[in-house]
Amino acid sequence: MHIFKTPHELKADLNRTQTLSNARHLLRTLIVFAVSVLSISGEALADQNYSQQVFFENSLSPRSYFYSTGTISAPSTLELIDGKLPVETSDFISGPNALVLQWQSMPNGGWDAEINLYTWRNRNVDFSGDSLFLWLYAKDGVRAADLPKIALRDLNRNFTAQLSIGSFTEDLAPGRWTRVRIPLARFLSASLHNFEPQRLAAIILAQGAADGSAHTLYIDDIRVENAEQNNQHTPATPKNIEAKGYERHIDLKWNAEPDPAVAQYVIYRSMHGEPFRAISVQRYGVNRFTDYVGDPHTTASYKISARSSSLQESQLSAAVMASTHPMTDDELLTMVQEASFRYYWEAAEPNSGMTRENTPGDDDVIALGASGFGIMAMVVGADRSFVSREEVVDRLLRITDFLSRADRYHGVWPHFLSGKTGHGLAVFGIYDDGADLVETSFLLQGLLTARQYFNGDNEKERRLRGNITELWQAVDWDWFRATPGKDALYWHWSPDYAFHIANRLQGWNEVMITYLLAIASPTHPAPASLYHTGYTAEGTNHTYGERHTYYGIQLDMNYGPGSPGPLFFTHYSYMGYDPRGWRDKYANYFTNNRNEALVSQAYGLANPLHREGYGADSWGITAVDGPKGYREYKPFTEDDGTIAPTGAISSYAYTPQQSLQALKHFYRDLGAQLWDIYGFRDAFNQQQNWYSGITMGLNQAPMVVMIENGRTGLVWRNFMSNSEMAHIQQTIGLTPDENK
Repeated sequence: MHIFKTPHELKADLNRTQTLSNARHLLRTLIVFAVSVLSISGEALADQNYSQQVFFENSLSPRSYFYSTGTISAPSTLELIDGKLPVETSDFISGPNALVLQWQSMPNGGWDAEINLYTWRNRNVDFSGDSLFLWLYAKDGVRAADLPKIALRDLNRNFTAQLSIGSFTEDLAPGRWTRVRIPLARFLSASLHNFEPQRLAAIILAQGAADGSAHTLYIDDIRVENAEQNNQHTPATPKNIEAKGYERHIDLKWNAEPDPAVAQYVIYRSMHGEPFRAISVQRYGVNRFTDYVGDPHTTASYKISARSSSLQESQLSAAVMASTHPMTDDELLTMVQEASFRYYWEAAEPNSGMTRENTPGDDDVIALGASGFGIMAMVVGADRSFVSREEVVDRLLRITDFLSRADRYHGVWPHFLSGKTGHGLAVFGIYDDGADLVETSFLLQGLLTARQYFNGDNEKERRLRGNITELWQAVDWDWFRATPGKDALYWHWSPDYAFHIANRLQGWNEVMITYLLAIASPTHPAPASLYHTGYTAEGTNHTYGERHTYYGIQLDMNYGPGSPGPLFFTHYSYMGYDPRGWRDKYANYFTNNRNEALVSQAYGLANPLHREGYGADSWGITAVDGPKGYREYKPFTEDDGTIAPTGAISSYAYTPQQSLQALKHFYRDLGAQLWDIYGFRDAFNQQQNWYSGITMGLNQAPMVVMIENGRTGLVWRNFMSNSEMAHIQQTIGLTPDENK
């Protein structure tokens, strides 16, 4: 008989267990952590310092800086592009661009310009320095008395009185960059509540002396640092530079000594025999750079230096050379897979080996679902020899060892864990402090795929399979049938607040895999009837399986009034689970998923809202962080012009021709803004001239995995070969369907 305990009793049991095992786990954890830090790339260590120091480095958007605004009061003038500050691409400190402030200050007029902080997901806005630093450049020089005034605002919209920038510098010499330091203590609060400099969110530049003259000022590399930080230290030169050419870009990587004095690595390039010139920078700790040259028939040479924020610079490295070349469709697909795979391999959290929620971001936040997706990407990486099979096994042993020690509730992990401690992180609020069944199912989808793929008869692979089996069998799926009727699974459970969130899992959405795994469990299964009473929600007021036709394409699943679901619904549950050849009474899910992708492409071609850049080769609407944060983008009802490459490219298993068409456009036509070290950027919006500056753990792996499923069926084949999954379709009552 199953005995149900109260949340407080369960928490007490957990505390007693942890007390008894803390001593042996402490030593083991310290050893694992030391080994982990040494064996995972140093790239994983740097984002948090970057987040806490850099206010502005460069603009991802061409022509103007998205996170800026300007206002003009005639007769004064200020140059703006679509209401934003222009960018300069010829002269800069932190390439490839700088901000342009071009103004004329007149009596009885005014102007102001805001430079806003890019507060990406989980950014820890905690500037710890004592001074604001700005690099300024005026081709024709500017008198200190004629420089703008400056004020600051924090995240809570508290603000300061204005200061004159000219009070902190001499006249700017023509054609020379000058670094200006303004002590934060000099900014006095002018708002109702005190301004908090460590939470700096905006810099407001405004008209100073009304001298009637036209001025142009470039502004770059804005940081908050301590006044004497790293001023005299000369960093060591990066070593072991490698360069590899692809069709339109050249990929660089290097080794560099750990050195907190380093602010940036500077990329120098020479083409056609011209002298080397700085073209861009990479943040400290990320030892890789992508140079998108756009030409499939060119050769370039590169050198790299390391420098401090005050421009104390190492000697340049030895030169390396690489050439671009035309690539076949298969080569392009592999290129996207390998670059996306690197996110899970090179940017992993160093102690756990698991996937960070996003980067840049909070270094310590690892995501369960993204880690499961990353494990499937690692299977692809091993199979395509991006890294060796043994290296992947070692990484997965680290991950499974960490997971065995991490917080779990009835065998289920939280959505987010601290990579340092293994404790849950309640990122979504006070009630989200316990188990997350859906994210756990995404994780197990990856682990079970790996259990089948790594089937070697050797000690490490046997141990890995044993680890995965123990984790899988410990999940008590039946516990999450929360209601008295026990007719559905629930998403969250908290040791302090029980089922407070009360999020019943019912489709059409991303959670089909949760029901399949719950029913397939060999130890704590949910009854097969839950697929019907829970996921398809028969006998409730929930509408499932409404058929609609869009652009002549029939969908068996509709999400809300008048819209298909976001495309991630067709990816997350079907990265391991193979939907081909089976149907329930509502749909063949392979056919439905293919048609959702075709509708998304047709919507892009029709472009009913006239969004810039949409077309047959530019589609992929799905839930993603857009210009104004996270939104569940859907055709017809939720569309501001934001496209996520993962939407179209992760549909490759369903629509190879259409997805490849989008891939080529994203890479060949938009690659200068869209292609980066981990493949395609998370999202973009040409309507608003916005490009995401982060990489998301949930979005890169689906491209790796679903491309592979479309090419070879590798991940589908391995996941479905688990004995527990072999008859899952028959168990839940699906029937064979030849319409694939």
